[in-house]
Amino acid sequence: MFQLIEKELYLKAENTVKLLKEKNLTVATAESCTGGMLASYITSVSGVSDIFEMGITSYSCRIKNKLLGVENKTLEKFGAVSKETATEMAVNVRNLANSDIGVSVTGAAGPSGTEGHPAGYVFIALSAKNALKVELLNIEPKSRNFVREKAVSAVFSLIEQYIKEQSND
Repeated sequence: MFQLIEKELYLKAENTVKLLKEKNLTVATAESCTGGMLASYITSVSGVSDIFEMGITSYSCRIKNKLLGVENKTLEKFGAVSKETATEMAVNVRNLANSDIGVSVTGAAGPSGTEGHPAGYVFIALSAKNALKVELLNIEPKSRNFVREKAVSAVFSLIEQYIKEQSND
């Protein structure tokens, strides 16, 4: 099962990198509950240096604030697991890297919840010059890794969806 999920994620990463290259777009990542898994899958694809600017794993609120520029008032009012925090993470990592797209993921991977949210409660966000998308995922918390993998897969889908929407404009 583990190898099948890893293979599926690698194929999604490969497809996402291909789409980014075709459109000459760059991406930067800001992760919390996925612990760098998103950046790891992106960088496992050959030739990724053309499209991948940077990845930041910011587990603590202190680092979300210091490194990613998430406002303290956002973290205090809404918490680390919120659409507001996910939004600021995506916008700020895009600006920090000067990339075309910034994506973020923050949530409760499990086995227990955090900040009053159950395990599997995850926000993902995408920031681009002309777009901002935020999604709440309620992932069945079969295991901590399962939640992380599903969140990474959802971010790849969000990037692919954004690119396809831009192609239709």
